[in-house]
Amino acid sequence: MTPELKQRIESLVAQDKIVIFMKGNKLMPQCGFSNNAVQIFNSLGAPFSTVDVLEDPEIRQGIKEYSNWPTIPQVYIDGQFVGGSDILIELYQNGELQPMVEVAIAS
Repeated sequence: MTPELKQRIESLVAQDKIVIFMKGNKLMPQCGFSNNAVQIFNSLGAPFSTVDVLEDPEIRQGIKEYSNWPTIPQVYIDGQFVGGSDILIELYQNGELQPMVEVAIAS
């Protein structure tokens, strides 16, 4: 990964407390897994931003290298990589996600 791409990704990750790298955007998710992530944060009433990896092949590949995680979507809370759709669902169902989100938003 080029230093420029790494800097771009770091900048995107830092732009908001919750950032989802996904296929599509929060208004128009382009895959079921991305939609799951959007619905979870909507249900929590948490503000979040999205980065559409379909619009930027460099980001689509680069984010996988950056996080060392092979799939999209990828969720970052307070600058930290949390995981993909399956991990997000698990954290939501076992009650761990809401406190993470509340701490991030309050900080």
